[in-house]
Amino acid sequence: MHGPDPDCLYPFNGEPHTVFLKNAITRPNILVGDYTYYHDDDGAAGFEDRCVRYHFDFLGDRLIIGRFTAIATRAQFIMNGANHAMTGLSAYPFNIFGQGWDKGFDFATIDAGLRGDTTVGNDVWIGREATIMPGISIGDGAIIGTCAVVAGDIPPYAIAVGNPARVIRSRFDSKTIDRLLAIAWWDWPAEQVSRHLDLIRGADIDALERAAISRPGARGTSRSHALPD
Repeated sequence: MHGPDPDCLYPFNGEPHTVFLKNAITRPNILVGDYTYYHDDDGAAGFEDRCVRYHFDFLGDRLIIGRFTAIATRAQFIMNGANHAMTGLSAYPFNIFGQGWDKGFDFATIDAGLRGDTTVGNDVWIGREATIMPGISIGDGAIIGTCAVVAGDIPPYAIAVGNPARVIRSRFDSKTIDRLLAIAWWDWPAEQVSRHLDLIRGADIDALERAAISRPGARGTSRSHALPD
Protein backbone atom coordinates (compact mmCIF):
# COMPACT_ATOMS: atom_id res chain seq x y z
CA MET A 1 0.00 0.00 0.00
CA HIS A 2 1.29 3.43 -0.97
CA GLY A 3 -1.33 5.50 0.84
CA PRO A 4 -4.62 6.90 -0.42
CA ASP A 5 -5.30 7.50 -4.09
CA PRO A 6 -4.49 11.17 -4.80
CA ASP A 7 -7.12 11.15 -7.55
CA CYS A 8 -9.90 10.27 -5.10
CA LEU A 9 -12.29 13.14 -4.41
CA TYR A 10 -13.46 11.98 -0.98
CA PRO A 11 -10.60 10.14 0.78
CA PHE A 12 -12.55 9.43 4.01
CA ASN A 13 -14.72 6.54 2.82
CA GLY A 14 -16.73 8.85 0.59
CA GLU A 15 -17.61 11.30 3.38
CA PRO A 16 -18.23 14.78 1.84
CA HIS A 17 -16.59 16.71 4.70
CA THR A 18 -13.08 16.33 3.26
CA VAL A 19 -11.77 16.41 -0.30
CA PHE A 20 -8.41 15.94 -1.93
CA LEU A 21 -8.73 19.42 -3.28
CA LYS A 22 -7.27 19.11 -6.78
CA ASN A 23 -10.15 16.78 -7.67
CA ALA A 24 -12.77 19.38 -6.72
CA ILE A 25 -11.22 22.16 -8.80
CA THR A 26 -12.80 23.17 -12.10
CA ARG A 27 -11.26 26.60 -12.69
CA PRO A 28 -8.09 26.75 -14.81
CA ASN A 29 -6.73 29.59 -12.66
CA ILE A 30 -6.58 27.39 -9.51
CA LEU A 31 -3.77 24.83 -9.37
CA VAL A 32 -3.45 22.35 -6.50
CA GLY A 33 -0.96 19.56 -5.83
CA ASP A 34 -1.58 15.96 -4.77
CA TYR A 35 -2.85 15.13 -1.27
CA THR A 36 -3.70 18.72 -0.36
CA TYR A 37 -7.05 18.59 1.38
CA TYR A 38 -9.86 20.91 2.43
CA HIS A 39 -12.27 20.14 5.29
CA ASP A 40 -15.76 21.59 5.62
CA ASP A 41 -18.76 19.90 7.24
CA ASP A 42 -21.05 21.82 4.87
CA GLY A 43 -19.50 20.07 1.86
CA ALA A 44 -15.82 20.43 1.08
CA ALA A 45 -16.32 20.13 -2.69
CA GLY A 46 -17.69 23.69 -2.63
CA PHE A 47 -14.22 25.12 -1.98
CA GLU A 48 -14.08 27.19 -5.18
CA ASP A 49 -17.30 29.07 -4.51
CA ARG A 50 -17.03 29.22 -0.73
CA CYS A 51 -13.35 29.98 -0.21
CA VAL A 52 -11.93 31.68 -3.32
CA ARG A 53 -13.29 35.20 -3.61
CA TYR A 54 -13.19 37.82 -6.40
CA HIS A 55 -11.29 35.55 -8.79
CA PHE A 56 -11.84 36.72 -12.36
CA ASP A 57 -10.20 35.19 -15.42
CA PHE A 58 -9.59 38.52 -17.14
CA LEU A 59 -7.23 39.63 -14.35
CA GLY A 60 -4.93 36.68 -14.98
CA ASP A 61 -4.03 35.91 -11.36
CA ARG A 62 -3.79 32.32 -10.15
CA LEU A 63 -4.19 30.54 -6.85
CA ILE A 64 -1.39 27.98 -6.63
CA ILE A 65 -1.26 25.48 -3.75
CA GLY A 66 1.40 22.80 -3.33
CA ARG A 67 1.25 19.19 -2.13
CA PHE A 68 0.35 17.81 1.30
CA THR A 69 -1.20 21.09 2.46
CA ALA A 70 -4.08 21.10 4.98
CA ILE A 71 -6.78 23.77 4.71
CA ALA A 72 -9.34 24.11 7.48
CA THR A 73 -12.98 25.13 7.26
CA ARG A 74 -13.86 28.48 5.69
CA ALA A 75 -10.34 29.63 5.00
CA GLN A 76 -10.65 32.54 2.57
CA PHE A 77 -8.43 33.36 -0.38
CA ILE A 78 -9.07 36.94 -1.47
CA MET A 79 -7.94 37.39 -5.06
CA ASN A 80 -7.04 40.48 -7.07
CA GLY A 81 -10.60 41.08 -8.24
CA ALA A 82 -11.32 42.56 -4.81
CA ASN A 83 -9.00 45.49 -5.58
CA HIS A 84 -10.34 49.05 -5.83
CA ALA A 85 -8.60 51.89 -7.63
CA MET A 86 -6.52 53.85 -5.14
CA THR A 87 -4.76 56.33 -7.42
CA GLY A 88 -7.36 59.05 -6.96
CA LEU A 89 -9.13 60.80 -4.12
CA SER A 90 -11.87 58.17 -3.81
CA ALA A 91 -11.64 54.38 -3.70
CA TYR A 92 -15.35 53.94 -4.50
CA PRO A 93 -15.86 51.68 -7.58
CA PHE A 94 -18.25 53.96 -9.52
CA ASN A 95 -17.55 52.19 -12.83
CA ILE A 96 -19.00 48.82 -11.83
CA PHE A 97 -22.52 50.26 -11.69
CA GLY A 98 -22.53 51.57 -15.26
CA GLN A 99 -25.37 53.96 -16.09
CA GLY A 100 -22.82 56.52 -17.21
CA TRP A 101 -20.51 56.06 -14.22
CA ASP A 102 -18.29 53.77 -16.29
CA LYS A 103 -17.46 56.54 -18.80
CA GLY A 104 -13.93 57.77 -18.54
CA PHE A 105 -12.86 54.95 -16.25
CA ASP A 106 -9.23 53.94 -16.80
CA PHE A 107 -8.56 50.28 -15.98
CA ALA A 108 -4.92 51.16 -15.40
CA THR A 109 -6.00 52.61 -12.05
CA ILE A 110 -7.05 49.11 -11.00
CA ASP A 111 -4.12 47.38 -12.66
CA ALA A 112 -1.70 49.50 -10.67
CA GLY A 113 -2.80 47.73 -7.47
CA LEU A 114 -2.83 44.11 -8.68
CA ARG A 115 -0.40 41.86 -6.83
CA GLY A 116 -0.15 38.76 -9.03
CA ASP A 117 -0.53 35.11 -8.08
CA THR A 118 -1.28 33.85 -4.59
CA THR A 119 1.07 30.97 -3.77
CA VAL A 120 0.85 28.47 -0.93
CA GLY A 121 3.71 26.01 -0.55
CA ASN A 122 3.89 22.34 0.37
CA ASP A 123 3.15 20.87 3.81
CA VAL A 124 1.40 24.10 4.90
CA TRP A 125 -1.34 24.11 7.55
CA ILE A 126 -3.94 26.86 7.19
CA GLY A 127 -6.22 27.26 10.19
CA ARG A 128 -9.97 27.67 10.33
CA GLU A 129 -11.31 30.96 8.87
CA ALA A 130 -7.86 32.30 8.06
CA THR A 131 -7.86 34.95 5.32
CA ILE A 132 -5.13 35.11 2.70
CA MET A 133 -4.93 38.43 0.87
CA PRO A 134 -4.05 38.80 -2.85
CA GLY A 135 -0.55 38.12 -4.12
CA ILE A 136 0.69 36.55 -0.89
CA SER A 137 3.35 33.83 -0.81
CA ILE A 138 3.28 31.29 2.02
CA GLY A 139 6.41 29.17 2.27
CA ASP A 140 6.71 25.40 2.63
CA GLY A 141 5.98 24.03 6.10
CA ALA A 142 4.37 27.23 7.39
CA ILE A 143 1.44 27.25 9.83
CA ILE A 144 -1.27 29.94 9.61
CA GLY A 145 -3.33 30.34 12.76
CA THR A 146 -7.11 30.32 13.10
CA CYS A 147 -8.70 33.60 11.91
CA ALA A 148 -5.31 35.04 10.93
CA VAL A 149 -5.36 37.71 8.20
CA VAL A 150 -2.27 37.22 6.06
CA ALA A 151 -1.38 40.46 4.30
CA GLY A 152 2.35 39.83 3.78
CA ASP A 153 4.56 36.96 2.70
CA ILE A 154 5.19 34.21 5.26
CA PRO A 155 8.59 32.44 5.17
CA PRO A 156 9.01 28.66 5.17
CA TYR A 157 8.32 26.88 8.47
CA ALA A 158 7.09 30.05 10.17
CA ILE A 159 4.06 30.19 12.47
CA ALA A 160 1.91 33.25 11.80
CA VAL A 161 -1.12 34.38 13.82
CA GLY A 162 -3.30 37.43 14.34
CA ASN A 163 -4.75 40.33 12.34
CA PRO A 164 -2.65 41.37 10.60
CA ALA A 165 -0.79 38.07 10.79
CA ARG A 166 2.69 38.25 12.24
CA VAL A 167 5.30 35.56 12.58
CA ILE A 168 5.54 34.59 16.24
CA ARG A 169 8.31 32.04 15.76
CA SER A 170 9.90 29.57 13.39
CA ARG A 171 9.19 25.89 13.78
CA PHE A 172 12.90 25.08 13.49
CA ASP A 173 16.25 26.84 13.46
CA SER A 174 17.47 28.25 10.14
CA LYS A 175 19.90 25.40 9.46
CA THR A 176 17.20 22.78 9.95
CA ILE A 177 14.82 24.72 7.71
CA ASP A 178 17.42 24.83 4.94
CA ARG A 179 17.92 21.08 5.25
CA LEU A 180 14.18 20.41 5.13
CA LEU A 181 13.77 22.58 2.05
CA ALA A 182 16.60 20.71 0.39
CA ILE A 183 15.11 17.31 1.28
CA ALA A 184 11.71 18.41 -0.13
CA TRP A 185 10.08 15.11 0.83
CA TRP A 186 6.78 16.31 -0.67
CA ASP A 187 8.34 15.87 -4.11
CA TRP A 188 8.93 12.16 -3.53
CA PRO A 189 6.79 9.54 -5.26
CA ALA A 190 4.00 8.13 -3.10
CA GLU A 191 5.86 4.85 -2.65
CA GLN A 192 8.87 6.67 -1.21
CA VAL A 193 6.71 8.78 1.09
CA SER A 194 4.98 5.64 2.38
CA ARG A 195 8.27 3.82 2.89
CA HIS A 196 9.75 6.65 4.96
CA LEU A 197 6.58 7.88 6.63
CA ASP A 198 7.92 7.33 10.14
CA LEU A 199 10.91 9.55 9.31
CA ILE A 200 8.75 12.28 7.78
CA ARG A 201 6.52 12.48 10.85
CA GLY A 202 9.39 11.90 13.23
CA ALA A 203 12.09 14.26 14.49
CA ASP A 204 15.34 12.74 13.19
CA ILE A 205 16.35 14.97 10.29
CA ASP A 206 19.66 13.15 9.85
CA ALA A 207 17.77 9.94 9.10
CA LEU A 208 15.37 11.72 6.75
CA GLU A 209 18.31 13.29 4.95
CA ARG A 210 19.92 9.87 4.48
CA ALA A 211 16.65 8.56 3.07
CA ALA A 212 16.49 11.48 0.65
CA ILE A 213 20.02 10.87 -0.61
CA SER A 214 19.58 7.11 -0.91
CA ARG A 215 16.22 7.02 -2.67
CA PRO A 216 16.23 5.89 -6.33
CA GLY A 217 16.89 8.74 -8.73
CA ALA A 218 18.09 11.12 -6.02
CA ARG A 219 20.97 13.44 -6.83
CA GLY A 220 21.73 14.53 -3.32
CA THR A 221 19.59 17.10 -1.56
CA SER A 222 18.81 20.11 -3.68
CA ARG A 223 15.99 22.61 -3.35
CA SER A 224 12.85 21.56 -5.17
CA HIS A 225 9.37 23.04 -5.53
CA ALA A 226 6.38 20.80 -6.06
CA LEU A 227 4.04 23.67 -6.88
CA PRO A 228 2.00 23.16 -10.05
CA ASP A 229 3.19 25.13 -13.07
